[in-house]
Amino acid sequence: MPPQFDTTPEKEGSIGGFLYRQLTVTPEEVSGVSLTGKTAVVTGANTGCGLEVARQLLDLGVSRLILAVRDEEKGNKAAAGLKQDRNIESSVIEVWKLDLDDYASVVAFAERTNTLERLDIAVLNAGLFLTQLETSKTTGHDRVIQVNYLSTVLLLSLLLPVVSNKRQNQNGPTRITLTSSDVAAWTAFKEQKAVPLLPALDSFEGAVPLDRMMVSKLLGQFFLAELARRVPASVATINCATPGMLYGSDFNRQMRGTISGKLVGLWGRLIGYSAAVGARNITDAAVRHGEESHGQYLSTQKIKPMAPILYSEEGRRISEQLWKETMAEFAFAGVEETIARLSTA
Repeated sequence: MPPQFDTTPEKEGSIGGFLYRQLTVTPEEVSGVSLTGKTAVVTGANTGCGLEVARQLLDLGVSRLILAVRDEEKGNKAAAGLKQDRNIESSVIEVWKLDLDDYASVVAFAERTNTLERLDIAVLNAGLFLTQLETSKTTGHDRVIQVNYLSTVLLLSLLLPVVSNKRQNQNGPTRITLTSSDVAAWTAFKEQKAVPLLPALDSFEGAVPLDRMMVSKLLGQFFLAELARRVPASVATINCATPGMLYGSDFNRQMRGTISGKLVGLWGRLIGYSAAVGARNITDAAVRHGEESHGQYLSTQKIKPMAPILYSEEGRRISEQLWKETMAEFAFAGVEETIARLSTA
């Protein structure tokens, strides 16, 4: 493990460790950073944690903010709310369409970012939790895996050549932050020995919706660690961070009105952060941590170990297998070739 860790993966990933953090640590408000002249993209920015990250970037003076949302009407409403009580030009905030349930939308969004003069910050925050598993109508994959893992890391991969080309217009490499979760360490991951792995995750047999969401977050950690080994921080600083447990977020909206939803809501009120407070962890990862955070996971605004399985022999096998399968999945977009070119940048 890198020497900057002040704890073990097992302690960091334990439920006890999680509860201790939630009860004793309040993320600090991000300050002392000027984003004047910079451009940022936030996905899933119309509500919850993503909306609060967008608000915090505006508070830090970001000059151009793109809200990437599935529902443009909701995105425009969010943009109007962000503009209230702010002395900013109407052109500062833009709303762009992004549907992570559709590869074509992801590709179109990435291509559109080529029109930007610069892209200093990208926060890939959009996520999905379903109380009943569903199949994506466009890809045939489990929708939670599709949105939280496949389409998110496709967008991450497609942004890399874009930001590499814009490096000359910026005073530093782009920072790309994925919203991860403590729950990545908690999944039973019953499919981990399946070969191939991704098709096994298309099956709903014996699958538990909550665990499938946990798996999706774990896969994101595997991918990010592998990607950072191949693409240097000089192209983009890539990290991931957990906001912690939140209340007042729409992530668990499907559970509203159910008994389990009420229990989760009560639990969140007892130990959770508000979306605004939890978002500080994501904003911090995106603006205050540089090359030292490349390929790393942040919790409570510090670099911490990822899920314990990543540091095991079995984890290394899964990581290599997942990488190969993901590259094959993205063959239509030439992702593997693009990453190979950037690896020597």
